[in-house]
Amino acid sequence: MMDVASLLKGIEILEENRPLSHDHNIQGIAYHSAKVKEGDLFFCIKGYKTDGHKYLLDAKNKGAVGAVVESIQDNIDIPQYLVSDARHSLALCACNFYNHPSKFMKMIGITATNGKTTTAFMIDNILENNNFKTGLVGTVLIKVGDEQIASDLTTPESLDLQNYIYRMKENGLTHVTMEVSSSAIELDRIAGIDYDIVIFNNISREHIDLHETFENYVALKSSLITNAKKGSWAILNMDCEEAASLINKTEANVLTYGVNNDNAMILCKNLDLSSGRGKFTVEISKPFSINGHLYMDQSFEISLSVPGYHSVYNAMAAIAAALICKVPIAVIQESFLNFKGVERRFEFIYENDFKIIDDHFANAGNIDVTMETLNFMEYNKLHLVYAIRGSRGPIVNKENAQAIVTWAKKLNLSEIIATKSADYTTEKDIVTDEEEAVFRDIINGSKLKLELYENLSDAIGEALNRAKEDDVILLAGCQGMDYGASIALKKLKIMNPSISEDELFEPLKHRVCGIE
Repeated sequence: MMDVASLLKGIEILEENRPLSHDHNIQGIAYHSAKVKEGDLFFCIKGYKTDGHKYLLDAKNKGAVGAVVESIQDNIDIPQYLVSDARHSLALCACNFYNHPSKFMKMIGITATNGKTTTAFMIDNILENNNFKTGLVGTVLIKVGDEQIASDLTTPESLDLQNYIYRMKENGLTHVTMEVSSSAIELDRIAGIDYDIVIFNNISREHIDLHETFENYVALKSSLITNAKKGSWAILNMDCEEAASLINKTEANVLTYGVNNDNAMILCKNLDLSSGRGKFTVEISKPFSINGHLYMDQSFEISLSVPGYHSVYNAMAAIAAALICKVPIAVIQESFLNFKGVERRFEFIYENDFKIIDDHFANAGNIDVTMETLNFMEYNKLHLVYAIRGSRGPIVNKENAQAIVTWAKKLNLSEIIATKSADYTTEKDIVTDEEEAVFRDIINGSKLKLELYENLSDAIGEALNRAKEDDVILLAGCQGMDYGASIALKKLKIMNPSISEDELFEPLKHRVCGIE
């Protein structure tokens, strides 16, 4: 509960229509009319598919005592506060309502096209192993101490996010690691969050249908760094041109890392990926100081328990964050040895007569790092089961198809099993005719054979029927492939009844998404 004056502090009100008294107590905040409770202040948010102003009467009937609007609704008898941007106002009011909880913990924000989730989990694992009480916000889950909540968005809406951060503070957590998506930045979901460490890992073409141009996308990602406060830390990947360009564009202290760029402050040397799982030497090549602790002329060995060239970059970012948090090097080393990885991030779910790898094939950049890792591995034949990205626009599907075609030549891939995942997708992930058409056009224009299945279950069944000893099945895709691993293992059990069920399903034991 908070009085109107305190709740609206810092909000530019353009016009007040029948305003409440400044000392009127507001019970809560809502941006969805179905969640309004008696005494709430309702925010009319304009979304991609609907407009919250249409639901103001519903909110009033449910007990809302006032509303923040972008256009006064004269026909509805309820106190209204006119603002230019209701989303931004919601974020700031949420900060006010929960008393700015991010100021009480060390907040770490990660932006990247690929690897946000794995980097966040790596950092959280290191901090937890150092006996910090940690929270996590990301694509897979939200962790509030020992409580885990399945995620709907990479970065929740501002009101929900502030609620989670408040609960973390109330539970005595000390460190919170967050994935920060470009959509979250554009839609003001992170406005008002007080970050202590911000990370820019990589960027490649994605969400162009949403942001219109790659330049807009880069600018949004970059703003996490350029808006960082004085005294905070910005961790930048020197191998990424866009990240490296921000060194002199932030008030934050800067710590750089690199795998191929010797100008970085923290270097990855002697990289060995022969087994698929990286081993390398971390060299601190340029001195830096963290609250009086000087790091200089040091080197130490890291062995990763998770596969992938991209995992090396994620690990380097996590190491930089851990050093800023003054985690001992021995704890960092041990943390990577016991790190279990993240579900659906180049995850081995079956390693017997053949292998099944489950991967979140989101965009061309993601495809590149996944296929590059496969290129390092030894196997007989690759069977690619790809879930077309639904309701994400033709551009990303065109670029994904082009990336697959490019790598098919390098990996001797002659055919693709694709699926629309109609048996498992929700309305927001349905593959449109335009998306299917552009994917078909690119694949059919190459030398690849395409088999397209309506249902995910049928596509995976076909791959399992084809797999021989020492082959690899790659389950590739975003939301359309979330249930792929579960389907594959259930079919394997039917095909091989003698397999131990407990052993077979062990990789899915702690899964949050894609479990029926």
